Amino acid sequence: MKNTTRILAVLLCMAIVGMTSAYVLAEEKAPAAPIVLKGAPMGGVKFEHSKHSAVKCDTCHHASKAEKPLASAHQKCTDCHTKAVAAPMKTKVQAAFHNPTGQAGVCIDCHKKEAAAGKAAPTKCAQCHQKANG
Repeated sequence: MKNTTRILAVLLCMAIVGMTSAYVLAEEKAPAAPIVLKGAPMGGVKFEHSKHSAVKCDTCHHASKAEKPLASAHQKCTDCHTKAVAAPMKTKVQAAFHNPTGQAGVCIDCHKKEAAAGKAAPTKCAQCHQKANG
């Protein structure tokens, strides 16, 4: 009887740890639904994390800086990078994704590389920026 109680207690603890771990891991995953990056004159960009699963998260989501620490684990880019640069930030939202001409930057550099490798990656402005997206 004593061993049975211990075994049940251990199993219960394992179940609780397992459920807690699953919850924490689920919280660390990228959002399943597409997000829309709004505010660009050409239109918003619908971004689907599921289509970018081969890209390491820290390619786009950099570590927070001491002058502007993260407020949450999955903070929006626009929480820090705004349309006009506001101290202590040095990079406005558009520059966080690509340069003013859309010829270089985090998004476009990767898209060009993927397209050169024969993969379907948008490289023209209107392929990402669409008025329908806001």
